[in-house]
Amino acid sequence: MATSLNERAQRIELLLLDVDGVLTDGRLYFSETGDELKAFSTLDGLGIKLLRRCGVKVGIISGRRTDLVARRALDLGLDLVIQGREDKWQALADWRRENPVALDRIAFMGDDWPDLTIMTRVGLALTVANAHTSVSERAHWQSHRCGGDGAVREACDLLLKARGDFDRLLNEYLPSTSGDERHA
Repeated sequence: MATSLNERAQRIELLLLDVDGVLTDGRLYFSETGDELKAFSTLDGLGIKLLRRCGVKVGIISGRRTDLVARRALDLGLDLVIQGREDKWQALADWRRENPVALDRIAFMGDDWPDLTIMTRVGLALTVANAHTSVSERAHWQSHRCGGDGAVREACDLLLKARGDFDRLLNEYLPSTSGDERHA
């Protein structure tokens, strides 16, 4: 019997993300001086922070290496940052030697072929709305939003709902409904 999406999501202890095409829109921007620019979604950032507050570790594995990604990872307090590793599966295998996390406890969100090396081996394969067809055909779940435009937030919400944390966290941002405050 196939494991349901919710069952897979409930087991996740570590969410890993690709960068280009997942945390960003996948386009590479360069200034006249050769500096690389990337745009990150604040929706994704809050989703990551909420997930981490609930005890799920979050990290990135990227084939490219940039100071921008390291800075964003630091801002978000990511638990794992691996950059400049073309073979993402080997990068994860190397990390797991010192940080044993069962594969069925890992979710990975990717958008293109290099991400399949991990996506096809972990407990929950996630992808973005604008992923390559070969990737979306092999994912357990696909966002409605595109990479860099809140797709990671959707994945975080999926995990938070499966864990039963979504409503509690949302209520922290809503005003109290006691007494006359509801009618103010």
